[in-house]
Amino acid sequence: MPPIRVALIGLSSSAKVTWAADAHLPYLLSPTGQKHYLLTALLNSSATAAEAAKHHFKLPSSIKTYGDPAALAADPAIDLVVCCTRVDVHFRTIEPSLRAGKAIFVEWPLTESLARAVELTRGEKLRDSIVGLQGRVSPITLRIKEILATGTIGKVLSSNVRSFGSMLPRDSLPEALTYFADRKVGGNPMNIENGHTLDYIHEVLGEFERFSSRMQIQRPTVKILDAQGKEEGTVETDVPDLLAIHGALKQRDGRMPVAKGALLSVTFRHGPPFKGDPALTWSINGEKGELLVTIGDQYLHSHTIEPIGIKVHDHASDEVKDFTWEWQGWQEELPMRARIIAELYERYAEWVEGGKEIVKEGREWPRVEDAVVRIEQFDRIYKQFDPDWEERT
Repeated sequence: MPPIRVALIGLSSSAKVTWAADAHLPYLLSPTGQKHYLLTALLNSSATAAEAAKHHFKLPSSIKTYGDPAALAADPAIDLVVCCTRVDVHFRTIEPSLRAGKAIFVEWPLTESLARAVELTRGEKLRDSIVGLQGRVSPITLRIKEILATGTIGKVLSSNVRSFGSMLPRDSLPEALTYFADRKVGGNPMNIENGHTLDYIHEVLGEFERFSSRMQIQRPTVKILDAQGKEEGTVETDVPDLLAIHGALKQRDGRMPVAKGALLSVTFRHGPPFKGDPALTWSINGEKGELLVTIGDQYLHSHTIEPIGIKVHDHASDEVKDFTWEWQGWQEELPMRARIIAELYERYAEWVEGGKEIVKEGREWPRVEDAVVRIEQFDRIYKQFDPDWEERT
């Protein structure tokens, strides 16, 4: 079968965020990736910028370069368009290709608002799509699901998550990320980090039946730091830096049963945790035991350098057991940030090469409609915090 021809949006030699270069390009250029995909084109803010990226990353001269999303969309030799730009640029760069019938891979958040997401999808489910909620397919998430499915802790009675935005300082932003202080852009630690975290938690435990939330802006003024870390001013922010959400999970039976009325409680605070504490602690309390996940100072969906622990306390024996997890061999050949993204590509390719018919059980991947569900959740969270926000924007 011919390879899936890919256009990559946002690969840049001078990008403020290097996700395209760190998480997508290594897989697409790897022997594993090249079994299924062929990088065919780049789209940047201009054709000149795309040419500069091609030169910087030493890509083949045959790769086409575009500065116009419409021109990219009109190219019949592209099958999958991958969008790794700033969130508020997603719509205008990906929408023409979507309307042209191309498959799309869009990073999370899908768009800057629910209204934009509805406009992009027109309320339709997009089967031929991928969304960058890769925490669902991380080996840690898969291992947790496996442990619960075996009945190790019995029916889930409740769960609690305590997390921190440990990648950035608590009271400042790099100049390149000043837009993190502007809620209407849609890309900020609250949306990005919690979107990923809530998504893989719901992947394991199911969605809320109902929930309520509170948010707070603890530091309405944040410092802006230049490239050398020197303060160059301040900016007012309307982005909350504290979230508390709790609600009842949907009851479900089957391989991972959840009790009626089981509560899930999640708290997030931007900035590092108490010195020495993990960035995320997640407990799942069951009828027969309790599962505990701890993550050091990185994120499950993108950074797994620090040890990630999975333990189970068996109530009957009063013993605590460590559970291991591991990367697949082909994943270990990739840089750390590319490994889980690569799993999304692999699952999608498997479906395409199988004729785009049945997705094998256990080989599902997040699609655009899954991102819309998560955006709807955040829309409710923000409205509970700031009911007039939608009218003022």
